[in-house]
Amino acid sequence: MRIEKCWFCSSSIHPGRGIEFVRNDCKVFRFCRSKCHKLFKMKRNPRKLKWTKAFRKTRGKDLATDTSFEFEKRRNVPVRYNRDLWVKTIKAMGIINRIKTVRKVRFIQQRWRDARERNVSLGHKELRKYGDLLEAKTPRLTRDRATTIQAARSARKRAKALALAQDEAAAAAGEAQPMDTE
Repeated sequence: MRIEKCWFCSSSIHPGRGIEFVRNDCKVFRFCRSKCHKLFKMKRNPRKLKWTKAFRKTRGKDLATDTSFEFEKRRNVPVRYNRDLWVKTIKAMGIINRIKTVRKVRFIQQRWRDARERNVSLGHKELRKYGDLLEAKTPRLTRDRATTIQAARSARKRAKALALAQDEAAAAAGEAQPMDTE
C-alpha cells in the first residue's frame, strides 16, 4: 500500500482516493480532491494559494529543508522481502516521525520568537517616532488639580455614607410602627 502525495497541495492520497491525470507525455499527476484538479486545469500556481504546502514552504512558514525529508523520497528499486529489513524499516519510520515532530515544533517556536522580537522592535520604533503625540494627549496632573480630584472623591464618599445612614434610620423607624392591613 503506497500513500501518494497530491501534486497541487501536497496532502496525502490513500489508495482508492483522488484523481489521476496522465498527460500526453506520460507524466502522471495525482490530485487528492476535485478542488486541486480544477485549479490545476485552470493553470493556477500552487505557490500563490495560501492553503497549499508549496505556499507555506516558499513563504518560510513550514520547514523547507531538513535531512529527514530524504527518507520520504520515492524509491522505485524493487527490494527482495526480508523480515529483518522490514522490522528495521518500521522502527526507523517511528524514529524519523518523532525527529520530524520535534524539529517542526522547534521551527515554529523559533518563528514565534522572531515575530515577537520584530513586533517589539517595530513598537519601539513607533514610540520613538510618535512618542510626543502620546505625551500631548494625556494631561499631566498638577498638584492642586490632584488635590481637588481627591477632595471631590472624599466628598462623594461622605455623601454616599450619609444617604445610606438616612435610609437605615428610615427603615428602622418603619419597622417600629405597626402596619395597617385593611
